[in-house]
Amino acid sequence: MNPVEPQKVLICDDDPINRQLLAELLKPDYTVLLAKNGEQALERAARLMPDLVLLDVVMPDMNGFDVLRRLRADPVTAQLAVIFISGLDRPEDEANGLKLGAADYIAKPSNATVVMARVALHLQMVRQRRMLERLANVDGLTELANRRRFDEVYAQEWARAQRSGAPLSIALLDIDAFKQYNDHYGHPAGDRALRAVARAARAATRRPADLAARYGGEELVLVLPATGADEARGVVDGLCAALAALQLTHAASTVAPVLTVSVGGATLGTHGAETAAALFEAADIHLYRAKQAGRNRVVWR
Repeated sequence: MNPVEPQKVLICDDDPINRQLLAELLKPDYTVLLAKNGEQALERAARLMPDLVLLDVVMPDMNGFDVLRRLRADPVTAQLAVIFISGLDRPEDEANGLKLGAADYIAKPSNATVVMARVALHLQMVRQRRMLERLANVDGLTELANRRRFDEVYAQEWARAQRSGAPLSIALLDIDAFKQYNDHYGHPAGDRALRAVARAARAATRRPADLAARYGGEELVLVLPATGADEARGVVDGLCAALAALQLTHAASTVAPVLTVSVGGATLGTHGAETAAALFEAADIHLYRAKQAGRNRVVWR
């Protein structure tokens, strides 16, 4: 098992001594990132995505409150946890920081033990939140992305393709005669078969931007960004070959003696789809045609 990567803490303070003291305090347990002003903090927060930001309030050019406002206004950094560590110790300063969305407010001079305890607490909360987010996006049976996650990623990749002009391919997979499989072998066996197809789909979508998701029932969907029709068809053909190699017996199928899938695919730019919904509908139509043509085949255009 790979060791857990240390969480990242971004320290933003215009005083080099304060930056150094906090860095030395946190380095044994965390990956420490440094910024000496607000603009640098905003750039590094968006690029490096720390788990927590320790932010001074009184800085030249841009104070900490303004930095937090800009972090919250940017969708990329809007959810970052921020703790103010400031010499401004009036109750109204602390209240202002918390109202702007800070997770905590520590007055200087600060006690090292208190700083470590609060940093550890908020980083634990970040870990728990991300675990919950991941669980909310994963299908419990197949461990693929779920429908909710597919909807989010597909909308993002469609928008990205529209901006960049890059191709976008999508494929819908349906397990052939899956009801008959469940009826013949039982639902536990059906679940195992579905997981086997899911593993093949996950293995086929190797690039970081690719997504394999369970769309519903025995239907899976692949999102293949920056992938033309020929390359996407190759990905799907590889998935079907991997599934055929498993030789999962399906005695109740009228299609083949082993478990097979029907696939419909579509690629942005090779048809008249002007919306994300139209591209998905094109893939769905091709899946229907694959089924009408006898199943156990790929239809793409």
